[in-house]
Amino acid sequence: MIEKLQHKYALSKQGAKDMIKACVCVTISDIVLMGPACILYLLIRDLLDRTLDSSRIVGYVVGIIVVLLLIAFTQYQQYNATFLSTYKESGIRRITIAERMRKLPLSYFGKKNLSDLTTNIMGDCATMETASSHWIPELVGSLASVLIIGVNMFFMFDYRMVLSCFWVIPVAFLVVICSSGAQKRAFRENSAVKMELVDGIQECLESARDLRSNNAQEQYLKGLDKKIENVEDQALITELKMSVFISSAQMILKVGIGTTALVGGTLFAKGDIDLLTFLMFLMIVSRLYDPMQIALQNFAAIISTGVQSERLDEILSHELQTGEDVLSNNGYDIEFDHVKFAYANDESVLSDVSFRAKQGEVTALIGPSGGGKTTVSRLAARFWDIDSGSITVGGMDISKIDPENLLSMYSIVFQDVTLFNTTVMENIRLGKKDATDEEVIRAAKMANCEEFISRLPNGYQTQIGENGCNLSGGERQRISIARAFLKDAPIILLDEATASLDVENETLIQEALSGLIKDKTVLIIAHRMRTIANANHIVVLKDGVVAESGTPDELMAQDGIYRHMTELQNISRSWKIA
Repeated sequence: MIEKLQHKYALSKQGAKDMIKACVCVTISDIVLMGPACILYLLIRDLLDRTLDSSRIVGYVVGIIVVLLLIAFTQYQQYNATFLSTYKESGIRRITIAERMRKLPLSYFGKKNLSDLTTNIMGDCATMETASSHWIPELVGSLASVLIIGVNMFFMFDYRMVLSCFWVIPVAFLVVICSSGAQKRAFRENSAVKMELVDGIQECLESARDLRSNNAQEQYLKGLDKKIENVEDQALITELKMSVFISSAQMILKVGIGTTALVGGTLFAKGDIDLLTFLMFLMIVSRLYDPMQIALQNFAAIISTGVQSERLDEILSHELQTGEDVLSNNGYDIEFDHVKFAYANDESVLSDVSFRAKQGEVTALIGPSGGGKTTVSRLAARFWDIDSGSITVGGMDISKIDPENLLSMYSIVFQDVTLFNTTVMENIRLGKKDATDEEVIRAAKMANCEEFISRLPNGYQTQIGENGCNLSGGERQRISIARAFLKDAPIILLDEATASLDVENETLIQEALSGLIKDKTVLIIAHRMRTIANANHIVVLKDGVVAESGTPDELMAQDGIYRHMTELQNISRSWKIA
């Protein structure tokens, strides 16, 4: 049961135990709340029988005090078991999900977007928090207490009265159960249109400059308005569907008052039950059906949380990339051996790739767009796991090494630079967390960052804004390169590292890179042929296979892809505006 609850509601082991405890506490609390009704029943009986004397009055006073103390105690325990435990579990859930997402393979994130993941952490966790503290314990407690009370009354009183009073409860819940499929579909559709709206708003904010420059704001906002209308319409449809089923179930509960009065009146007229029993059942239904109405609402809410539970459980149950913590490589040669790989859509990206990038050499990956160059570099760092074949570093199979330990050997410069809303100093220090200020400054100078950093208001302590919004594209790229200099890892992956630099800075960076790559394994992706003119080995990728490989001179001697690309770029240099 513990394990099922963990998967069902994305709980820790302790959280699952606390949920069971909460359900038990609510059940006991609901049963104790029937104490005043029992005392009232006994008091009325004694009044009708005229047996109420001083000793009985004392007993009633003591009974009332005991019941009140029990109510206070059970309510306190219920509060601790539901609210306090839930909020502790909610914190654990959020931390666990965040840590889990940090260790998930990039293949998982390839199927998700930022809005979806943000919703998982914020919205879904908040919903499950409410479900754990309110809906689930209250529902289970209500049903369990009603069942216990009903079974006891079945043996203590006339079974016909018990049936007339309780028959509506399973029927009402059956109505909600039968509607669970429709409720889940409605909620999924509602979540889908909400996600579209969030994506649209995020896209609008990120592309505000492009929209304004192309006078496309009005047209885009019309589409955004349509998405808002879809959210409103779908919300109304979802609420309508849920209210129809819940209202129908609650109406069925009201029928129970009529059947209790009808059956009770008939039995009283026949003399099968006395007036006190009749009045007691009328009092019970008035006390019983109100919490049952709330229980029906909680039940419908729990059904709707199935979508959130599935999303959270998907994260918590997703297979992680694991491996050994100890590196066993002999050198830093990277070798691809008949590697095949496809992304989630099963469209093959690499069908048969084999090559070796040797230590102390620069190996360049070139080829037409979509040929698999970037994929190769990411597979080399085990951002994804390959489908077949093998990738080794110094003879060590990288699929058997923990990704975080493996990446300690890599310095990576991506084409798309990611910077953080902190100082220049701390953004560069990301390459080596324990680096001194002097080491950071040295790396910045090597990456030709000193020139623009000196112009910033506070130098290295200047806040650069979200993703470096206060810097130019070339300046952001140079900070990324400075990180690689600072890390000084034995393997360097450069994915269009100088694409955002002007000719002057590109030349300076290439000179600096020459010092960085000494005695290291360098794998570089480039579209400009002059960037790789001095590479030791060139691998030409096309349609997921190695089409050509060799030195620049060897490939120029062939009438192949490399020669064709070089000639085209030479022609483009002479292009000018007519």
